[in-house]
Order: sequence, then structure tokens, then C-alpha cells
Amino acid sequence: MQEIILMIIENYGYIGIFSLLCIENLFPPIPSEVILTFGGFMTNYTSLTILEMIVISTLGVIFGAIILYYLGYVLNKDRIIKFSKSRVGKILRIKEENILKSNDWFLNKGYKAVFYCRFIPIVRSLISIPAGMCKMNFLRFIIYTFFGTIIWNSVLIVLGSILGSSWGKIIVVLNKYSKITWIVLIVIFIFLTIKIFIRKKG
Repeated sequence: MQEIILMIIENYGYIGIFSLLCIENLFPPIPSEVILTFGGFMTNYTSLTILEMIVISTLGVIFGAIILYYLGYVLNKDRIIKFSKSRVGKILRIKEENILKSNDWFLNKGYKAVFYCRFIPIVRSLISIPAGMCKMNFLRFIIYTFFGTIIWNSVLIVLGSILGSSWGKIIVVLNKYSKITWIVLIVIFIFLTIKIFIRKKG
């Protein structure tokens, strides 16, 4: 995977960066860390510039985020509520009241989630779906996505440029960061699951 990413960036420059980051939103296992840090490294040896790299990469992410937003928009809460009333929904214990609570929470606090999740691997892409499902204000969605994305992209591109041929060291550090993040998320998920189970038993 990494070799293919590097080849695309070397051969197609900005178009490659834009396309890869758009696809990365739709297919999270593609590592944006590799795309951005290597892109930063390339600014030292090609006509690519840091500023243009930041702009193009941010546009690529936003374009992919818009696609996922509208996917969520189509899979709206009304359809999920309808699913909750089906036989499968009842077996999975999906309740309409929980769906409505989640929807209300996201409408009130979701903007912060859209911003902060741009710094979390995989989640940074998937957060666009619930934003669309809750019909979050599109302009605000784009604004929060923009600021979260441009910060993340800028840091990695600049670091890639500064470290030059040692850009791969950033990937090692970020891989550890990703593992720690996932451990924390799994622990939170387990805690919430146990809490819900205890409530139902009570």
C-alpha cells in the first residue's frame, strides 16, 4: 500500500495528493500520515510547495468528507428509526428514544466532534456520516472540517519537509499514537456498554 501511495505522489504531484486524500476519507485504511509526510518531503526536491500542498490536501479531504456527509444525509435518522422497529432492530435492541437522544446530542455538540475527530485515525473520516445523518448545518460542517483538517495537514506536511529523507520517523511515532488512540476508544466503548447493561438490569 505504502509503495503505491509514494508512486502516485511522485508521478502525479498535486493531483495525486488530492485524489489520495479524497479516497482516504472513503477508505480509511489508506494512511493519510504517509500521504502528508511524504508530500512534505517532496517539497524539498520538486516544484511542489508547502503552501500549495496544504491547500490541495485540505481540499481533497473536504471533498471526501462532503461525499460521506451526503451518504449520511441519505441514511437519515428516520430510516434508522424505521429500522429500529423492524424485527432485526428489536433483536439488536435499537430504541427510537436512544436514536433521538443521539441525534439531539450531535446537533448540539457535534460541531466540536467534527473538529476534534479530524485528529483521530479512521474516526476522522467516519465522523462525516453522523453529521449528515443529523442534517448538521452544511456550512458549519465544512467550517469545522476545514479548520480541523488544515491544522492536521499543515503539521504533518511541515514535519515531512523539515525531516526530509527521515520523514518515515514520523510514521513510526504516529503509528504508536494510533494504537494508543484505539486502545482508549475501545476502553470507552467497553465502559459505556457495561454501563448500559447495568442500567437495563437495574
